[in-house]
Amino acid sequence: MSAIRFDDVWKEYGDHIVLERITMEVEPRAFIALVGPSGCGKTTLLRMLLGEEQPSRGQILVDGKPLLAEPDADRGVVFQRYSVFPHLTVLQNVMLGRELRDAKFIGRLFGAARRAAADDAMKLLAEVGLAGQESKYPSALSGGMQQRLALAQAIMRGPKILLLDEPFGALDPGIRADIHVLMKRLWNETHLTVVMVTHDLSEAFGLATRVIALERSRNRPEERERYGATVSRDLEIFPRRSAELRTTVQPAPAGTTRSGKEHQPGRPGALVLKEQP
Repeated sequence: MSAIRFDDVWKEYGDHIVLERITMEVEPRAFIALVGPSGCGKTTLLRMLLGEEQPSRGQILVDGKPLLAEPDADRGVVFQRYSVFPHLTVLQNVMLGRELRDAKFIGRLFGAARRAAADDAMKLLAEVGLAGQESKYPSALSGGMQQRLALAQAIMRGPKILLLDEPFGALDPGIRADIHVLMKRLWNETHLTVVMVTHDLSEAFGLATRVIALERSRNRPEERERYGATVSRDLEIFPRRSAELRTTVQPAPAGTTRSGKEHQPGRPGALVLKEQP
């Protein structure tokens, strides 16, 4: 069963068509990168997955069931601008994910449940490289550290799907490379299904197991609002990356590109091109 399925999804705002004829399936544990020009609906598609927007037509299924109309604990999200709470410490920010999941009405755990949540939060902070920072507030952290914190906060809830809306775009190149290594490791360790929006093609091919391009078939100014973006390219990266992202490219099916060389981290191996109708 697919983790996510889009059945002929459209998104319209009045007479303005943003997305049209989106039909695709996402396997469990896939890492999907959505790419395309600005304004093609990448973030709109992500917001529909989160539950902030509803399809105008068609439906979205998660684990074979219609997507809930509101965000829930099964969907975590990290935005480009640091989505952490400035009035909470690092530890409190991470614990909040568990508290909102397990204590929905009061948003706070007590006793043994709180101690267990704190222990899990400390372990997760160590995983993302923030050990020793638990008493600090976000304002005392660098941009890269704040994004590590946002990732930890999202993962603490135990989501099945992690949504990333250009979370690394504002970071310096060196810091971004470090975060990429962390993201690959977290993805492999947590068995998450990840959907990431990015404008950076090297980032898309460096992280994802599948790259999906959205594009309008007709982009003349007088036609833009009458035709929405759809899937124009669907690139599956072979072979699926391992925890270390080091493997040998296997013979690809007929019609694919084969390098015949050892797969290097951050570079695509063989690509399967599936052009949508």
